[in-house]
Amino acid sequence: LTKGTTPSEQLVKDIQEYVKKGTAPYKYPRVVEFVEELPKTVGSGKIRRA
Repeated sequence: LTKGTTPSEQLVKDIQEYVKKGTAPYKYPRVVEFVEELPKTVGSGKIRRA
């Protein structure tokens, strides 16, 4: 999130509705998780994938 934006239930609903408009309705994220920062690799500093 950008600085000054706080996570809320309304923001989760807004994100879900936005995704539904751009993709098939069944593909929207059921769970939205807000984290402070994404885990990165040690060597290159790229975002780690699961």
